[in-house]
Amino acid sequence: MQNRMSDDNTIDYYLKAAWQSAANKYNQIASRFGITQATGYVLINIHKEGTPVSQIANLLGVKTTSLSRILNNLERLGLIYRETNSADKRSVKVFLTELGKEKREQAKDVVRKFNAYLDEHLSDEERSSAIHTLKRINQLATQYKPE
Repeated sequence: MQNRMSDDNTIDYYLKAAWQSAANKYNQIASRFGITQATGYVLINIHKEGTPVSQIANLLGVKTTSLSRILNNLERLGLIYRETNSADKRSVKVFLTELGKEKREQAKDVVRKFNAYLDEHLSDEERSSAIHTLKRINQLATQYKPE
């Protein structure tokens, strides 16, 4: 039995490879609508009543300062606008413009179709097993404490 670890037999290699394939496909499709996969993801997660910047940062797994550049770009593209809470000046919510709402619907449609494609080609057991395993890996990665 081979005990050597190579790049192509680790769980994280396959996680990254699978995500890269999906993200690349999403980017190819999103570019037809003039956005990126990351932009679509942000738009999908902005709610009608506005979404706090901190919540978007948590979703993307980035620091609020890094998110500023992304939001500035989305604002420049006319997809979002920001409003500061008058009671708490530190609290900023992000809202979609009409164009942002249109792009969000396009992004949601792309995600729905891609997931329908996956569902069509995976058995219920494969789908269920994959989701269970990915949730477990996520849980373990969160709990992991290197020595």
